[in-house]
Amino acid sequence: MKINKIEKRKEIRNLHIDSLFAIFGELYASKGAYTAFRGSNFILINRLYRERLLFLGQEVDSEISNQLIGLMVYLSIEDDNQDLYLFINSPGGWVIPGIAIYDTMQFVQPDVQTVCMGLAASMGSFILAGGEITKRLAFPHAWVMIHQPASSFYEAQTGEFILEAQELLKLRETITRVYVQRTGKPLWLVSEDMERDVFMSAAEAQAHGIVDLVAVE
Repeated sequence: MKINKIEKRKEIRNLHIDSLFAIFGELYASKGAYTAFRGSNFILINRLYRERLLFLGQEVDSEISNQLIGLMVYLSIEDDNQDLYLFINSPGGWVIPGIAIYDTMQFVQPDVQTVCMGLAASMGSFILAGGEITKRLAFPHAWVMIHQPASSFYEAQTGEFILEAQELLKLRETITRVYVQRTGKPLWLVSEDMERDVFMSAAEAQAHGIVDLVAVE
């Protein structure tokens, strides 16, 4: 019996992608907040991933960062022409994992379209701004918040405080440069906004250059 090579490649590819999604699904489901992903809902999430729809709906940490990075890299290998979509509803979180997501978005070949729904705060807004320029969207009642990075390093000696402050300044400079590049706003304005928590409506985020479009109600 002759085997159709194209069909065989599709079968192998589907096997690989099913295995990948099963791994990520189990990682999600292992956390209490994601137990709903099991069973029939896991089939839904699997389907969303196949459609290249990714979700950041929690605080940014190393675990969710690694999961999103893995999915973006794998899906870009599967098809390097079709856009990826990252939906964001996040209060922010850790800086380095957030920067890792941002860097991966710039690294993968497909454009990454970002969509803000609910709230994109702190590193959430940083990742939102990292979407492909002209392809960053906010829902009409979404909110965006930017501010400077903060530290929780309290119980330490003076020398450690100084080193921590120096590292924070470097991180702030990095984040500020990215916002300047992605928004087209002057350095002085971005630096001024990052001095405090600045909340923006969808329209204000568009005016600031963090998103390009606001969805119509």
